[in-house]
Amino acid sequence: MYHIPYFKAAQDQEVIDFMHQHPFIVLCGIDKNNFPVATHIPILLQQRNDQLFLTGHVMRKQQHTVAFEANSNVLAIFQAANSYISASWYETKNIASTWNYLAVHAKGILRWISEEALYEQLVQLTNHFEKNENSSASVKNMHSDYVANSLKAIKGFEIEVTEVEHVFKLSQNRDEKSFDNIINSLQKGNSNEQAIAEEMQKRKDQIFNK
Repeated sequence: MYHIPYFKAAQDQEVIDFMHQHPFIVLCGIDKNNFPVATHIPILLQQRNDQLFLTGHVMRKQQHTVAFEANSNVLAIFQAANSYISASWYETKNIASTWNYLAVHAKGILRWISEEALYEQLVQLTNHFEKNENSSASVKNMHSDYVANSLKAIKGFEIEVTEVEHVFKLSQNRDEKSFDNIINSLQKGNSNEQAIAEEMQKRKDQIFNK
């Protein structure tokens, strides 16, 4: 992740909020042979005092699970919409096209948790996304035999986050007219492009100090 000051959030809380809003992450690690691995999973973000933790689970005996067992250093990638930005939209010519995106990288140490803690984690995870503790999909409402068998197939973990980096690249380095041109062009595009236009519009007054 590269570091350019104008592609950063104004406040740390904005980064934390982004992580909460995009909980389906890419979790990366390195296996015992130094080969990279990755998997795609939902997580919950928890703040305990001033420390961030990511909690989730993975299926046993998978390539990534074996790698995480061998090496507890992991990288969680949070990402939202992204879009191509044509240089033809700029007021200033002879500048290259680019890509706008929002992403957060959280490095940390993965630790496995007990089966009892895993059960509580699954309850929290399901209730969080169901938004209804009385849902038939709530873990506490499932048959105990099914839950017991499921717990044997997965491993729960928590990641103590040691470093957070981010890039919110939204054409902050362009002049205001070019910025407006980009928004107007993206608003005519697909859902990804429209989402980037919306993010840019939210930040316009802050970028140009209005």
